[in-house]
Amino acid sequence: MSGGEEPQGSIDAPTGAKTAAARWQVLRKHVESGVPLAQLAAAEQIGERTLQRWLAAYRQAGVAGLAPAAPPKRGRRTHPELVAYIEGLALSTPPPTIAAIIRKATVTAARRGWPMASASTVRSIVTGLDPGMVTLAHQGAAAYRDTYELVWRHRAERANATWQADHTELDILILDANGRSARPWLTVILDDYSRAVCGYMVFLGAPSAMNTALALRHAIWPKSDPNWPMCGLPDVLYVDHGTDFTSHHLAQTANDLHFQIIYSTIARPQGRGKIERIFGTINTELLADLPGYLTRGQRHPQPALTLPELDTAIGEFIGDRYHRRTHPGTGDSPYRAWIGDGWLPRLPETVDDLNLLLLNRPEFGGGSAIWFRPQRGPVSHGSRPPSDLPSRRPRTRQAGRG
Repeated sequence: MSGGEEPQGSIDAPTGAKTAAARWQVLRKHVESGVPLAQLAAAEQIGERTLQRWLAAYRQAGVAGLAPAAPPKRGRRTHPELVAYIEGLALSTPPPTIAAIIRKATVTAARRGWPMASASTVRSIVTGLDPGMVTLAHQGAAAYRDTYELVWRHRAERANATWQADHTELDILILDANGRSARPWLTVILDDYSRAVCGYMVFLGAPSAMNTALALRHAIWPKSDPNWPMCGLPDVLYVDHGTDFTSHHLAQTANDLHFQIIYSTIARPQGRGKIERIFGTINTELLADLPGYLTRGQRHPQPALTLPELDTAIGEFIGDRYHRRTHPGTGDSPYRAWIGDGWLPRLPETVDDLNLLLLNRPEFGGGSAIWFRPQRGPVSHGSRPPSDLPSRRPRTRQAGRG
């Protein structure tokens, strides 16, 4: 760790190398992927001027130039136990402000008889912490793996090359068909390259193979909404080990539609950060403004929306707002990134073929109806598929990029 040794004329070499490597993991998004520094600064919560200094140092001396410079000799040093105390405060959850850390450190230093470090020294101790350690402390092991395990930071090479699918229980209460309070779930199909939401599904009750099939149906088939051009078949569908994703039905569907399923490692769902971010965006930017939103201070809000009304709100948020604004991870909007220079996705021959593959399964018998809303997504009130499904053998049509 760095920042606490005021009188030393050098920085420990392994520590300097780790800091340089951590800074490079941030800066490489600009150098290799072309993410603008302003967008990178907002995404990483690092000052743009700091990134500019890092970039200048990298251009002059490579990755080694990103190591922190040795601090000048000042004739005194910060007490090592005070340094450790300040670092511990900075790594606590929720993370305190610099001002709060200075106040607490001043009190502790006076009580222990240590000379108090200056405000600039405290700030250098905090900012000198390994970014990986900060991520691990503040966001947990899953966020650390998604950020620093490089294999899952890779971005797909093109749209529809890799999709991710996952569920979350939304932070809102709504009214079910009987007028009772209920907490809905959301399934999202996310394109890894563009970060576009290709399809989604809002439902009540636990996640199931049926709900997953409906989300895939919405993702695959072309939509009439011009703000939602995403469609087609993926090359790879990345999922976890939930029973709905490991069902024989989904495996057979993948085989019939010619795409591959990749399962995350059990108990280590690497690479889930991208899809978890869209869940967080919906919860904080959309649901927070809707009646029935759940917060720590309000665990029993009065629900007002029905399931179709919530579906409409989510669909409009994704299609009209999320898809149109610049994504900090790609430097482009999901809409523009998915469209690219224009191309034709691979599709089933007809929607009947798609329904046959996804929904005409023995395990989907019984239950109540499903409402297909043409502009946005399907909303499930139960588990029975449409009754007019065809019995023909499905086909797919192959199309390439234009």
